[in-house]
Amino acid sequence: MKWRWKVMKKIQSTCNLCALACNVDFHVENDKIVKVSPTVDYPVNKGFCCIKGLNLDKQQTKIKARKSPLLRDENGEMKEISWEEGIKTFAEKMTAIQEKYGKESVAFISTGQMPTEDMALLGHVGRNHMGINGDGNTRLCMATSVVAHKQSFGFDAPPYTLNDAELSDTIILIGGNPVIAHPVFWGRIKANKEAKIITIDPRKSETAMNSDIWIDIKPKADLVLMYTLANVLIEKGYIDVNYIENHTEGYEDFKNHVAKFTLENVEAETGISAERVIELAEIIHAGERVSFWWTMGINQGYQAVRTAQSIINLALITGNMGRPGTGANSLTGQCNAMGSRAFSNTAGLFGGGDFDNPVRRKAVAEAIGVDESYLATKPTIPYNAIIEKAIAGEIKGLWVICTNPRHSWANNEEFEKCVKNLDFFVVQDIYEDTDSAKLADLYLPSVPAIKKEGVLINTERRLSKVNPVISKEEGELSDFEIFYKIGQELGMGDNLKGWETPRSVFELLKKCSKGMPCDITGVTYEMLEGPNMEGSRGVQWPFRAGETLVDDERRLYEDGNYYTPSKKAKFHFEDIAENPTQASEEFPYIFNSGRGTVGQWHTQVRSREIEESERIYSKESYAFMHPELAKELNIVENERVSIASQNGVTKDFTIKISDHVKKDHLYAPIHYIETNALTPSVYDPYSKEPSFKTVAVNVIKK
Repeated sequence: MKWRWKVMKKIQSTCNLCALACNVDFHVENDKIVKVSPTVDYPVNKGFCCIKGLNLDKQQTKIKARKSPLLRDENGEMKEISWEEGIKTFAEKMTAIQEKYGKESVAFISTGQMPTEDMALLGHVGRNHMGINGDGNTRLCMATSVVAHKQSFGFDAPPYTLNDAELSDTIILIGGNPVIAHPVFWGRIKANKEAKIITIDPRKSETAMNSDIWIDIKPKADLVLMYTLANVLIEKGYIDVNYIENHTEGYEDFKNHVAKFTLENVEAETGISAERVIELAEIIHAGERVSFWWTMGINQGYQAVRTAQSIINLALITGNMGRPGTGANSLTGQCNAMGSRAFSNTAGLFGGGDFDNPVRRKAVAEAIGVDESYLATKPTIPYNAIIEKAIAGEIKGLWVICTNPRHSWANNEEFEKCVKNLDFFVVQDIYEDTDSAKLADLYLPSVPAIKKEGVLINTERRLSKVNPVISKEEGELSDFEIFYKIGQELGMGDNLKGWETPRSVFELLKKCSKGMPCDITGVTYEMLEGPNMEGSRGVQWPFRAGETLVDDERRLYEDGNYYTPSKKAKFHFEDIAENPTQASEEFPYIFNSGRGTVGQWHTQVRSREIEESERIYSKESYAFMHPELAKELNIVENERVSIASQNGVTKDFTIKISDHVKKDHLYAPIHYIETNALTPSVYDPYSKEPSFKTVAVNVIKK
């Protein structure tokens, strides 16, 4: 009897779903994934993983990968074509539109879930060579924090390491629900047995239920609460005078501003009593290591940047910055939003910096080997402007990559209007059946991350490697390869030198980063793969050439120096703007949205691969309603009702009765297309991030 030895390989790679970017080990046999397990000693997840990461192997069976593009024919049918024809059609159609209507008549919308090298190549092809506008999903989740960081710190540089959650004695979560949205991070919070956990949220979320204190604030009253809290801290002398004097600027103006926010008015404005505000101030004062964490509940608002900065200001005045267990810390949404922010060439040059900065232009041009005149000259117009210009007929060609805006965009029926006004609509994705792909004129199929190579940068600035786990089949292309072939077809020629592979692009990006706060000149692919491909612990930026990595969990601003010209953090603040989504007689209830379950993700095209998760959550859109309101409206559990939004759209939802929402509030998961049909076309004035979280609605019994 002959024995046949099976060769089992273990390949460490990175989960490309949420912003933690956990590392997982793929056990591969004969080019098939047979097991997925969390990487035991990776600093982010420390041997743990949520259901999404543990099911990444499903992408090898659940994705019916197409090996050639689809083109809509004259009868409106999608027909299979060759890659050669697909790439040529893209180039000819987009070029013809630009020749007829001008360069900026074409645009792209990208993602936060591709490797950094892919994003950079897209930026090089689209922004530099084609001269078009192109924005990404970072605008939907992190643009607010980006602007807040830049204005307050001088650079988009979140200060923390995730380990700070285990070192805090007081953890304040604002507009976030990590139990559902960042479960591995929540595990790290719970590992801290000493910390007092406070959650500020209009809804009694899963995180609020597991906290020591729930502060049940009125929707979008955060800015009033933070300014009032700052005033109380200042009046009581609960501030760090030395830190303020040595490491900040603009404090006296900030102090005068928040003096207007008194305890007499706080309950009427926020729903939180004066006594509870004082209690929170006392808790902060008693804490030696206080950390403030925020995410989408703050970022997605009509006055979001100033709200994020009101949290930063609290950390600054109390000296809770740059020390273990402290910080004003923004939790990112998507796995590579940080890579998109720093290296996509959309809102800033590769490696950061402004498009009109001659020093940065010269450095980037030299790093990538092009003439300065070849570089994009200005930031992209934002996501909402791209859609609005398409509806107005100014943009005629649109290229959507690895995202699903027909579902995920605010007031999402506007995106369908946008598509109907286009001459040519291209979708590049791993799925041909997303709500956006179904509308495409040309569909370009890509492969999932288990067949890709590149680097992700997570919420704590940590670079980690995506390694190809199984082989691509003949005819399959990665996003990187699609971008490169488009660049060739567009005639980029020598301007593609150095852009041939993800590895070569990473070397270009390292050069671009030199001397910048996000300097990664000391990082190599080999370092991210680990010795002998045995795995890595990742590297947080900055990590400069010649440096030795002593600690792989590092925070910024430990020396009190920031990236502003004065090296001091700046206080930013302003008066409260009028809420454009207030309840009225016609629309008497406030509709809120967020994550549903740990197993769901965004528009559910990826999480539908997880059978265990699909058995748990509803296949139909649903919304939570308080029992008293249900009784008043004569609505029973699981009744299907219509919800009409102030944006003019009405959609059907199944009602789930719960006292975890306030009587005049409704809450629905974002994972259903009906939810973002109701959200408003309202944006923060600085970040242009949509105000997804609140809209006034009415309930119509069917």
